[in-house]
Amino acid sequence: MTHVLLAAGDLAPDRDDYDESFVATRDVLTAADIAFAQLETSFATKGVRLPQARHAVLARPDGADALARAGFDVISMAGNHVLDWGNDAFFETRDNLARAGLHVVGAGANIAEARRPVRITLGDGTRVAILAYSSILPHSYWADERRPGCAPMRAHTVYEQIEHDQPGTPARIHTYPHREDLAAMEADVRAAKAEADLVFVSMHWGIHFVRAAIADYQRDVARAAIAAGADAILGGHAHILKGCEWIDGKPVFHSLCNFATDLRMDPVHAASKSFNEIRVLAEEWEPDFDSLYNFPKASRLSMVARFEIANGRIERTGFLPVYIDRDAVPRFVGRDDPRHAEVVDYMTAITDEAGLNARYVVGDAMVELEQAA
Repeated sequence: MTHVLLAAGDLAPDRDDYDESFVATRDVLTAADIAFAQLETSFATKGVRLPQARHAVLARPDGADALARAGFDVISMAGNHVLDWGNDAFFETRDNLARAGLHVVGAGANIAEARRPVRITLGDGTRVAILAYSSILPHSYWADERRPGCAPMRAHTVYEQIEHDQPGTPARIHTYPHREDLAAMEADVRAAKAEADLVFVSMHWGIHFVRAAIADYQRDVARAAIAAGADAILGGHAHILKGCEWIDGKPVFHSLCNFATDLRMDPVHAASKSFNEIRVLAEEWEPDFDSLYNFPKASRLSMVARFEIANGRIERTGFLPVYIDRDAVPRFVGRDDPRHAEVVDYMTAITDEAGLNARYVVGDAMVELEQAA
């Protein structure tokens, strides 16, 4: 018996009818044995927006029910929006997800809860554990012994001046994992692996909007997680696709892009300094005031990672190409759709640009990940 785990990217519905976001994907997600995604909003009736929150939307509580009807089983709250609306909204969001029958991972009332894995046993007895962490963290969004928040996997940034006699010239950027967070993550993975056949680790990380680029700390963290026993890494946050790689025979998806993420734009926002500071990071990003999906052009290309599991192991790994149009509704695109080839070609190009070792083979059930020779 073969089971299927699907992993989608970021979720941030912001519309009158949340179910509209999943009209084209519900059947596939519901048919999976486990469907996972990353939440980038709060489902709460009220909240107080924290001053460090950048883009924050307070979504209605029924958004949690929409995710359950969409076919999701496990939702990560480990991200840079987990506390946008304060503690009350955080707990209400978590409770609404649980009320809808969803497993929540990566966040809790304290650090012990935030580090706790979700455990699911498949029909053939395969035991699956899922952990989630965030490297993208406004101040105090991470949990500690007495404070709610998410499980952190912080990183340090060091800027090295290349030409010391040339003030103002570009610097090299070095990033390193936070030592204590890395050790905690490794301990969590080892503990989860001691009780599970397969451990999936979600990482909210990376460099948003910049084509292909992978930060040094991501590779360090991925290697450490896999050495500790992780069987796959599921990356999010970048809002565009990033390449994949294999580390010791285990797949790393550096970014799954968006899934159901609504983002409106108005002329005031489009002219703001904060928007234009990040707009220049992308290859092509033109505001569209009549669209629900105001992201760079590359963000139209997305994916859902797919894992075929049997007898306690991952038999095949790959992805289902997704296209997201101006209505912000994700749609799977089949082999006969030219947008399918567009996703595969983009993944091939950015994987090569980043020097990663995955290659992509179009199969009947999915685009399979293989390791380049």
